[in-house]
Amino acid sequence: MTETAPGTMSRELPETDPMGMPLDWEWLRGARSEWGVRPKPSSRGLTMMDIAVGSYREVPEYPPQRTMAPRGADVDPDMPDMGYIVNRKSEVWAENVAELYEEAVSRQWSATRDIPWGQLTELPSDLEHAVCQLCTMLTEVEMIATDLPAKWMWRINHDFLETKMFLATQIMDEARHAEVFRKRALANGGGLLKARRGGELLLREILQAKSFTQASALLHLLGEGLILDLFREGELIAPTDVEKRIFRLVMQDEARHVAFGTLHLRYSIEHDPDAAEEIHEALDAGEEVLFQFGAQPTNNTAMATLLAGGVERIAEDGFPLSQRLSVKMLTSYLARCERAGLNRLERTKIPMDLLGIDPTAVEVA
Repeated sequence: MTETAPGTMSRELPETDPMGMPLDWEWLRGARSEWGVRPKPSSRGLTMMDIAVGSYREVPEYPPQRTMAPRGADVDPDMPDMGYIVNRKSEVWAENVAELYEEAVSRQWSATRDIPWGQLTELPSDLEHAVCQLCTMLTEVEMIATDLPAKWMWRINHDFLETKMFLATQIMDEARHAEVFRKRALANGGGLLKARRGGELLLREILQAKSFTQASALLHLLGEGLILDLFREGELIAPTDVEKRIFRLVMQDEARHVAFGTLHLRYSIEHDPDAAEEIHEALDAGEEVLFQFGAQPTNNTAMATLLAGGVERIAEDGFPLSQRLSVKMLTSYLARCERAGLNRLERTKIPMDLLGIDPTAVEVA
């Protein structure tokens, strides 16, 4: 046999090893690889975007195989079937997924070291209870955003590697969020308080979604989107700099997750004529459960207490500020739907009149 790999000298190669076993030199021929194509590192280093060169940038709409072979490799025809059930690009893809992955790995933070836990000071009992109740709820809901990507990731075809890699970062992000809120609930002498039925109903609705696209709509547009809006109000909600620091860090992670979900749903709608109605159906059910969750007095009074700075001003300041925040969160959710290619304004199951919103006056574009 003569070696024929580009850029090397031809020479005779042995056919067998010292034990007489046949040797396979096929890998040395370059197979289908684009030998000599060199990605150029950017100012950040060698990113996933930098290595998307030549045929390696091509992501098939329908992968020809269901294997774990790297996309672009020369695959044996008799490779075992891994049983992936998500095998269509429109079911999982987002045009920004590689960029979001790179951002995620570069912005990891530690709930142990990056929060100034030593600066916590004793709070009035009502405020500490309110913080602990909020952290109890957030510890609960953040884990759904860990469980859901984990449920779907192993079902996704390996040709959609960038999506799977991003979902792995989301799992780590959300585990860290659950960690940081649990730590805050316990760190200042309070503890974990009430977990209510309404929250579990919403989480179950998300976890039991029939498809990854429906799951993404419920998780990223509805669930995480509303939590992101909550974190953006951290300066108003947080009684100390410790909570403000927590909200800033978790907010940057949630913004990434919501960006992926929004762009994934847009891609899905643009490439699958049936996707929009499928997503609408999921959001119809999710919004009805969300309203039950949002109507729970436990979390509402805790939030109003934090916004008012204590129970003494809850009627004058807390409830009006809480109402204003609810309106802001709902209109932001409708705007996210619009960016994803969904008009939920006339279809939403959330009773906007109870929030004092005139649907004809809402600008969501």
